[in-house]
Amino acid sequence: MALTENTSIDQIEIVGGWNIQIRQATVIERDGQFVSKTFHRWVLTPDMDISGQEQKVKDICNVAWTDEVKSAYETFKAEQAQRMTP
Repeated sequence: MALTENTSIDQIEIVGGWNIQIRQATVIERDGQFVSKTFHRWVLTPDMDISGQEQKVKDICNVAWTDEVKSAYETFKAEQAQRMTP
């Protein structure tokens, strides 16, 4: 009886204009037969370091995060910070 575990990024979405949401699937098989699948998600924003991400994630970030998108994100953050100060 052999158990195998395969992990791969199976979904990358642009959400809210600048958030990149990544879904990683982990599939467990026993002797080639499906046993289970679990998911792990995380979100990247234009101000984050993406150097540790898989190349396909970096490629999408680099295309999606244009200078215009980065500027809009910085404006959004500044507006949120103003709302938080009394």
